Amino acid sequence: MISINELALELFEELAEYPEDFNAVFHQLDNGARIVDCGVQAKGGYAAGKRFTEICMGGLAEVSFRMGQINHVPMPFIEVNTDFPALACLGAQEAGWRITHEKYFAMGSGPARALSLNPKECYELIEYEDDCDYAVICLESDTLPNEAVMQKIADACNVDVANVCAVVAPTASVVGSIQVAGRCVETAIYRLEQLHYDPKKVICACGSAPIAPVKADSTKAMGCTNDATIYYGQINLTIDGADIADYVDKIPSSTSSSYGKPFYDTFKEANFDFFKIDQGLFAPAEVTINEISEGKVYRCGAVNPEVTLQSFGYL
Repeated sequence: MISINELALELFEELAEYPEDFNAVFHQLDNGARIVDCGVQAKGGYAAGKRFTEICMGGLAEVSFRMGQINHVPMPFIEVNTDFPALACLGAQEAGWRITHEKYFAMGSGPARALSLNPKECYELIEYEDDCDYAVICLESDTLPNEAVMQKIADACNVDVANVCAVVAPTASVVGSIQVAGRCVETAIYRLEQLHYDPKKVICACGSAPIAPVKADSTKAMGCTNDATIYYGQINLTIDGADIADYVDKIPSSTSSSYGKPFYDTFKEANFDFFKIDQGLFAPAEVTINEISEGKVYRCGAVNPEVTLQSFGYL
């Protein structure tokens, strides 16, 4: 069986050995844990953002960039494709691990989640177990973790702390904007999971989203980076399951009661509590589907240039 931690480790090793090639900074803590700073104190950039996203998806996705336009406003877009959508997106990339220790906080994602079974139900659903002596984790945080934080991750993953590898970037950074836009395909797979559709029926997936400009404030950065997919993420899914016809209209973000305004405004109205926001909002703007058993195609949702440009600060 594929080990997503082993695949991600290969990507991490190059990043750790040649951090200057990625505008990143390598650290090895006193307990042996290894960290690559991709945006906390380091500048980061497209190379680091690409590598961060690929690690986050367990080495099971290809990531590239292109220039595009939204209502004639030029901006960069990320493009992501994977032939292992359920494992890469739900088993690795989903930001499902809140890591706290004293004053430290990070949202954890990446293949280390498969070792900590965080959450266990996810791995039962996709029928996956990883067996690897190394844990590779992606931390979305404004600060670098210390020895105690890395020990806590090692304990949860049941590996030696010297075998824990972390890449770190704040939301308000170049890599932060890239890696959140890189979750565009994940939002579609996550939405199907929410709707109780079997994500294992998705054979392959491809998506794109604009890369949000970097904001000075982390909460505002969270807003516009999420809006990149909510209002302009475009996804194509290839599915082997005719029952998808019953779910198509429920997938896009426009079905959410919270849809229609920049995410920061919605988040503020919810007193910055994610759990008060309709979870259906965390979905792509537009989805096309090719269902192969009957040879049918479906399309749902639409991009929203106005809210995207408003969120990014161009309107």
